[in-house]
Amino acid sequence: MLQIGKTIISLDVIQKEFCCDLDKCKGACCVDGDSGAPMTPEEARLIEEMYPEFEIYLSEMNKAEIKKQGFSVIDGDGDLVTPIVGNNECVFTFTDEAGITKCSIEKAYFDKHTAFRKPVSCHLFPIRITEYKRFDAVNYQELDICKPGRICGKCNGTPLWQYLKEPLIRKYGQEWYKEFAYAAENLPKE
Repeated sequence: MLQIGKTIISLDVIQKEFCCDLDKCKGACCVDGDSGAPMTPEEARLIEEMYPEFEIYLSEMNKAEIKKQGFSVIDGDGDLVTPIVGNNECVFTFTDEAGITKCSIEKAYFDKHTAFRKPVSCHLFPIRITEYKRFDAVNYQELDICKPGRICGKCNGTPLWQYLKEPLIRKYGQEWYKEFAYAAENLPKE
């Protein structure tokens, strides 16, 4: 493990290679789960505020589910998460013309309708962060649905931490990332 500031980072975050391959996984991370994506109260507020900016991308079924459940829910673990529809799919998703499940919030961001991209937990996936009183545990969650991303990362030689540079900076800041990158690049090889 590696400690940078108040974060304890698993060596898997440094040593594993990863690069999303949406053509192969079809956005499975937005579909495959027993709970929605974790989010902060601030993110839940932003999603509710900007709903008119991304609702145009949603199916009628998803809109009805949002009307029924709201913009956030508390899951079985007591965490604030995005609602799900059909027992596993994030309610804020849509399927594009290539059959890939994508985030309507992020689509609105890329279409320049909003400055908020999506919950940081989604942006960081497959890195998962568990916040404790004294530190954050930063771990790689290796799931079968992300096998195409592991294959793509290995082919490209892309370390997970470099692939997720933008969301790591979003979460912890530029200075943290610079310190982390220096430590990752200078970590003794096994």
